[in-house]
Amino acid sequence: MNQWKTLLMLPLACFALYGCANNPYGDSYGVADTRTIQEVRYGVILQAEPVTIEGEGQAIGALAGAAIGGILGSKIGGGSGSDIAAIGGGVLGGYAGTQAAEGITRRNGVNLTIKLDDTGETIAIVQEANPNMIFQVGQRVRINIDGRTARVVPE
Repeated sequence: MNQWKTLLMLPLACFALYGCANNPYGDSYGVADTRTIQEVRYGVILQAEPVTIEGEGQAIGALAGAAIGGILGSKIGGGSGSDIAAIGGGVLGGYAGTQAAEGITRRNGVNLTIKLDDTGETIAIVQEANPNMIFQVGQRVRINIDGRTARVVPE
């Protein structure tokens, strides 16, 4: 009975970690973003393209799936057959876990190409799409830059 509880709790714990990820919307900030100095630049959108942001957390999904598959596989047969089933179950479980984790964390995004006012330089930034923040070609925007990360918000 304890093995079944472990089998059920492991994936739940892994997927609960995904809820702790920062929301990359332009209008949402994490605790780490507060009280930090950001460089602010302004520009105009030249192009706004929808993109898919591929899932993250495949390692956690693979580990959870492999553990579950290995445990279930070890219950099949006895001796070396049980070992082979455990290995096969682990491999298949790892693959299934990776696919599940990627599907859960896949998001819609937007690739914004922006011409900066101050330098005339053209940059591109990908961020998660926010249905409350639709970007249009020709729209003026503010780019908040913190190190190597940036977010775009309407001006």
